[in-house]
Amino acid sequence: MLTNLRIFAMSHQTIPSVHINNLCCYKIRASLKRLKPYVLLGRNYSSLPGLIGNDIKSLHSVINPPIAKIRNIGIMAHIDAGKTTTTERILYYSGYTRSLGDVDDGDTVTDFMAQERERGITIQSAAVTFDWKGYRVNLIDTPGHVDFTLEVERCLRVLDGAVAVFDASAGVEAQTLTVWRQADKHKIPRICFLNKMDKTGASFKYAVESIREKLKAKPLLLQLPIGEAKTFKGLVDVVTKEKLLWNSNSNDGKDFERKSLLEVSDPELLKETTEARNALIEQVADLDDEFADLVLGEFSENFDLLPAEKLQHAIHRVTLAQTAVPVLCGSALKNKGVQPLLDAVTMYLPSPEERNYEFLERISRLLLPFADQHIEISSLTAGNIALTVGLKHTATGDTLVSSKSSALAAARRAEREGEKKHRQNNEAERLLLAGVEIPEPVFFCTIEPPSVAKQPDLEHALKCLQREDPSLKVRLDPDSGQTILCGMGELHIEIIHDRIKREYGLETYLGPLQVAYRETILNSACATDTLDRTLGDKRHLVTVEVEARPIETSSLMPVIEYAESISEDLLKVSQQAIENGIHSACLQGPLLGSPVQDVAITLHSLTVYPGTSTTMISACVSRCVQKALKKADKQVLEPLMNLEVTVARDYLSPVLGDLAQRRGNIQEIQTRQDNKVVIGFVPLAEIMGYSTALRTLTSGSATFALELSTYQAMNPQDQNTLLNRRSGLT
Repeated sequence: MLTNLRIFAMSHQTIPSVHINNLCCYKIRASLKRLKPYVLLGRNYSSLPGLIGNDIKSLHSVINPPIAKIRNIGIMAHIDAGKTTTTERILYYSGYTRSLGDVDDGDTVTDFMAQERERGITIQSAAVTFDWKGYRVNLIDTPGHVDFTLEVERCLRVLDGAVAVFDASAGVEAQTLTVWRQADKHKIPRICFLNKMDKTGASFKYAVESIREKLKAKPLLLQLPIGEAKTFKGLVDVVTKEKLLWNSNSNDGKDFERKSLLEVSDPELLKETTEARNALIEQVADLDDEFADLVLGEFSENFDLLPAEKLQHAIHRVTLAQTAVPVLCGSALKNKGVQPLLDAVTMYLPSPEERNYEFLERISRLLLPFADQHIEISSLTAGNIALTVGLKHTATGDTLVSSKSSALAAARRAEREGEKKHRQNNEAERLLLAGVEIPEPVFFCTIEPPSVAKQPDLEHALKCLQREDPSLKVRLDPDSGQTILCGMGELHIEIIHDRIKREYGLETYLGPLQVAYRETILNSACATDTLDRTLGDKRHLVTVEVEARPIETSSLMPVIEYAESISEDLLKVSQQAIENGIHSACLQGPLLGSPVQDVAITLHSLTVYPGTSTTMISACVSRCVQKALKKADKQVLEPLMNLEVTVARDYLSPVLGDLAQRRGNIQEIQTRQDNKVVIGFVPLAEIMGYSTALRTLTSGSATFALELSTYQAMNPQDQNTLLNRRSGLT
């Protein structure tokens, strides 16, 4: 089976031949035996990319379209905002599929994993390639659940633009903030699509205001809805002053008419649109000097004379500069507003040549992505996204080159040409694409195979899954010898367990979920230790004195300091062994065996007998640090989660009462249309099984979102209860 399929993004910069960036382990599990060059498999597609009507383009133009005609985009949003449904409509209207897929029916193109179709959520990113009006679009549908935030991270870093999808009745939600921050970090231009305009409680004004207030973005209103909720029937294009109405008799939304607004037939709508267009022109003029000169000069007397093309070009520049975001609206489920969204993608989001990536890559075998299916291609030009097969020793975040010497030569050539700015002196490090920031896991549990004979198979499965998903951590408990599975949440662990069963045929057993606590100390403590051991005819003798003290800044890694009395010559030989010993000691604290954070370790003295091995030095330092940690007053730190619960007014009281029992700290209660939004903090230990409890309390009507906030000190009573429970006293 194909276990190592990778997505690649092509940079248009500094690439003499086929150099490609490794984006992520792709989620396809298809047999290589089925692959045939240039043939789509299985699914009933209406056309290959490049097939428009009965006109077939050349194979070269299909595989390698002009770089200015390429759009590499991602769809991102809070869970259940309608990302996958929007993607399905995009694929249908572009001619990629012949039928409309539905999340509830489990027949969508991009959600093809069994777990995704069963749960109705996106778990892993899926890439699809299609054409729209002469443009090649490489689209990636990303997850919205917080457990799979890393999927969004590793996709955004190689995309050129993004479509942020919003539930028009909810506006900006918890995970929207997270994905928006990720896009900010990678400087991704984006457009906003206010989805679900047909939903009860939908409010265009409210959603736009939440973008302005919560995301601190400047929305450019390119469309206005015609009606809201049950009355939503179309939209107005503010740029061209046209109305778009969808045929009520059309089941698939392909039939709609575009008409100019006239004073005779639509006086009120024309007035509202004219005001919105004038406001848009003024807003863009404030952000773009070139457009401002045009407006103040030639069209200062009458904005109506300003051609739509001039305004569109200016909006494109403003979007690329990320000083504002275009806002569109519609209802993907009701098949309204998706075609104009595709037009906006090609019109306002950048092509690869308008983005600058500083990396080099090279691989051999290439495939074009079509969600769970693909075609083999012989070559690929810069700016495209593709897959590669057979990389057995790579993982997400790796940078691939044909050879170190060729990569260095390319780097020097690029530097001479002034195309790169290097921050580091090491030439090899200059070539590395920025890696993925992997969050620390918050849940862990034991995992065991059905028999000892199956242990190697389990280790192989976990190794493969870790390469695909770096947020999954696997470690061995040194005391019990058990395999520990560490993940981002209950759902994350559950999905991994299910994938091991489905994809590797292993019936594994999970222990109870445990919270990933951490430990720290409250005061300084010193300790000394001596290790004296004779192995064979060689004596190993080390004497160490260390001090452990708390620090105010939050740091998972210990801060290591050396007293002035420590010999520099001794440090040159032993520093690596000393630091290895300190790091090893801080991996397991004295209370729960959890990692120790927010501590500084000072080495006051070190005496080493000649001939003593570095292993013995590490062992002695580690044991001495553990002594010092045990002497100090100790504190357990527990993960604290940001919690946002959206609940109907009628169920607010029981939800608040339940959160109080879970040691919740309510910060704010907002009003969102007819619902209440409870925002606060809750310890992770108290939130296990919350999904089921919330459904029971609210008859299934409430939703919630969680995100790790920080680690906080437990109060003495809760800490004693935890320690007693771990020791078996309660």
